[in-house]
Amino acid sequence: MQDLRLAIRALRATPVVSVVAVVSLALGIGANTAIFSLVNSLLMRGLPVVAPQRLVVVTTATAASRGTQWRWNYPVWDEIRRRPALFDGAVAWVPNRFNLASGGPAEFVDGLWASGSFFSTLGVRAISGRVFTEADDARGGGPDGVVAVVGTDFATRRFGDASAAIGRILTLDRVAFTIVGVTPPEFFGLEIGHRFDVVVPFGAEPLVRGGESRLAQRGGGWVTIMARLKPEQTAEAATAPLKAVQREIWEATIPRNARPEYRELYLGESFALVPAATGQSVLRDRYRQPLLAIMVVVALVLLIACANVANLLLARASARHHELSVRLALGASRWRIARQLLAESAVLAVASGACGLLMATWCSRLLVRQLSTRTDTVFLDLSLDWRILTFTIAVAGATALLFGTAPALSASRNEPASALRTSAQQAPPGAGSSWIVVAQVALSLVLIVAAGLFIRTFSQLASRQAGFERHRVLVVGMDSRQTTIAPAQRAQTYGRVREAVRALPGVSDAAVSMLTPVDPMGALVARTEVSGAPVPAVLERPNGFVNVVSPGWFRTFGVPLLAGRDFTEGDGQDAPRVAIVNQTLARQFLKDTSPLGHTITLTLPGRSVSMEIVGLVADAVYLSLRETVPATVYTPVNQLYVSPAAIDAVSLSVRASAGSPAALTKSVAAAIGNVNPELTVTFQPLADQLDASLTQERIIAELSGFFGALALLLAALGLYGVTASSVARRHAEIGIRMALGAAPVAVVRLVLSRVAWLVGLGVLVGAVVSLWASQFVAAMLYDLEPRDPVTLVGSAAVLAATGAIAGWLPARRASRIEPAQVLRES
Repeated sequence: MQDLRLAIRALRATPVVSVVAVVSLALGIGANTAIFSLVNSLLMRGLPVVAPQRLVVVTTATAASRGTQWRWNYPVWDEIRRRPALFDGAVAWVPNRFNLASGGPAEFVDGLWASGSFFSTLGVRAISGRVFTEADDARGGGPDGVVAVVGTDFATRRFGDASAAIGRILTLDRVAFTIVGVTPPEFFGLEIGHRFDVVVPFGAEPLVRGGESRLAQRGGGWVTIMARLKPEQTAEAATAPLKAVQREIWEATIPRNARPEYRELYLGESFALVPAATGQSVLRDRYRQPLLAIMVVVALVLLIACANVANLLLARASARHHELSVRLALGASRWRIARQLLAESAVLAVASGACGLLMATWCSRLLVRQLSTRTDTVFLDLSLDWRILTFTIAVAGATALLFGTAPALSASRNEPASALRTSAQQAPPGAGSSWIVVAQVALSLVLIVAAGLFIRTFSQLASRQAGFERHRVLVVGMDSRQTTIAPAQRAQTYGRVREAVRALPGVSDAAVSMLTPVDPMGALVARTEVSGAPVPAVLERPNGFVNVVSPGWFRTFGVPLLAGRDFTEGDGQDAPRVAIVNQTLARQFLKDTSPLGHTITLTLPGRSVSMEIVGLVADAVYLSLRETVPATVYTPVNQLYVSPAAIDAVSLSVRASAGSPAALTKSVAAAIGNVNPELTVTFQPLADQLDASLTQERIIAELSGFFGALALLLAALGLYGVTASSVARRHAEIGIRMALGAAPVAVVRLVLSRVAWLVGLGVLVGAVVSLWASQFVAAMLYDLEPRDPVTLVGSAAVLAATGAIAGWLPARRASRIEPAQVLRES
């Protein structure tokens, strides 16, 4: 306690040094804690349910070996739940966006379709009302009709209070649900990165989707299945009885009319169980590597901050040389002196840790908001837990040792006799801290190079020539599932909407398609064969990307037609089937031969269709700006070769004649309402859709750029401090040199030569480390070599220029020393 009282008193005696040290360390500790909060929530925190360690995800052996998620069709879940002896309970769910609006512009909420066993198996109770049960999961509704359970936040936002929500009617996709319960605020679901507003039982799905219900469909996977192991049961032990019945389950759920080769693959697959204590997450797979990379970045920033504080404390200990020598002369042990300085370091670390924790709470929430887009709201549980507190305490303790050890050891080497040789106003020319500055410069170069690579990656993706016009197109989502439009009439309805919108002032063109470029809804792929190809394709996996488009789609997006013709209104169901292909497909199958006139065959499970290629268009990005343009086939919307139900939701792309396409929103909505007011619509400029697809790259570039700039600033401050301290120690020497005739320019050159040596050595070490470390971020770059010489040289130049400025300020001050005054003081 005496050490702590003396430490606080000593720190208060030098408030500027203390505040600078606390702020520097708080930035480093706060940044580390903020990023660790995201890592903890996304990768480490257990689900907010009873005994999460006993949860496993039911998947396939193939998916488990690849580390990918797997989704099942509903009949597989039906077979598993009919065998309750397999587990101590099982649940199934699928995320879904429900529309609260009855027509026109959509008002979406995030929800779940879930099995009746969802809450009871997870051990989640309602804080108001009740959760739904197996009885509520009956087809068409249970004893209390069609029910729903909502989250606390949603109940508070919409009804003002959790208890006020009970018994209220909630319209979801135009079906009335009765709210029977509200879940606890800490329960967000099983999908890490997202939070539900409402949960409804699978039994209500036929009411929402009508004849297009997926509950009886055997093809396609959309449901995630999770099971709870019995007490003391391992995943390996639970897999054996599951595999024993897998043949029965496969036979009962294999898609009807499946091709022989598909049937063989389906029946040959086997079940696997994967631990799921931390839940499921697409976001986790996407951001695992970037988060770990940023974690390394902020750790290096903290090291640089520690080096700065160590330099400050070394200078402070040098100024207290007389005081510490007197203490030694009066009988204090060297350990006692070292312990006193370590206590001061501990006080600084505790204050910095507390400030850093407060800063991290705000920063982590800001980062989560940056991850969200208009169509995908990200939620992460960032509440404090033992991991975050332990991490912060550990980091604060480690920083105390990092920046406090060197000053403590330096002070403990003082000689008692030096107190008699120096006055309280004089400090001896103590040992320098050049090695700390070299380390700072080296680490700063590593961070600046990383920032340069990430910023250039984002810049190149954002400015990539995508093959279409991105700034003049408004994407309008149209959903007809909750309308009275018959599936066979949907294409005609979309055609009337298109013509109505094309006639609006300010609209240059409009087109309908199943997908738009970089569509977050995914991709449509098919096995592709082209007649007359040099090597006829008989492929095991789909290799052609498909889009179903209306006439005018290529004009709307500004995709050039290179040969042949566009689709016309005459390309209907009774006309010969036609297709348009892109350059990549033509090159892949036909080399330098024109594709026009060739027959292309697309094969999906259970169906194949052949079409004549009538057009060739330029390559355009399909799924991602990161990926190379795939072989793409375009087919007419009026010759839909899949089920008419496949176009229950389409995109209407509207090209503005001039100005922002967002200005067309009201007129387009009115035109659609005039054709059919039942259609549910959403609006988003294509440019915003593309920007949302680059969220990951943008955040990495912003964070790495910010921390790279912070590291550069800290390194400059450290270099300035060491140079200024060196000039102060050599004050008399420089004055004598000038008295003997040295010019101010020579003094500046003398000081800067030492700065150049420190920066040069630091840049050399940093360049070696950067070349080695760049291999770990290669997968996160785009069209850029990890050892890019331009980035490395540019980063070194920026660091050298900053070092020159930091060194020039004390050098300039040294060149203005008055020799006469120095001689009088000597």
